[in-house]
Amino acid sequence: QVQVVESGGGLVQAGGSLRLSCAASGRTLSSFAAGWFRQAPGKEREFVAAISASSWRSQTTDYADSVKGRFAISRDNAKNTIYLEMSNLKPEDTAVYYCASRPELWTIRNANYYDSWGQGTQVTVSS
Repeated sequence: QVQVVESGGGLVQAGGSLRLSCAASGRTLSSFAAGWFRQAPGKEREFVAAISASSWRSQTTDYADSVKGRFAISRDNAKNTIYLEMSNLKPEDTAVYYCASRPELWTIRNANYYDSWGQGTQVTVSS
């Protein structure tokens, strides 16, 4: 059974930075694609970023337009952990952020194709 646990959320002022971590057990994250999603109050869950398996086309990443240039997804294979580095945060980035893993090599933005989800971590950006 795959378990995913996020950490690193918190309260930050606009323009600040945070790093979210996603640790997994039961699956080697480097061998499969993973993604970050977020859900703000009253809104649907939305795609944020994804990273392919390390072996897929020398590893690819994908970002939502709203975070491109401000967020960066990466992995530490030795720690079996995925990171989301968030900078220049805006109040509209406030949401619960979820990490998800899927049993395929390539990235995809559709949440339905991810089979293992964490419980989420709250990110609040004050203006």
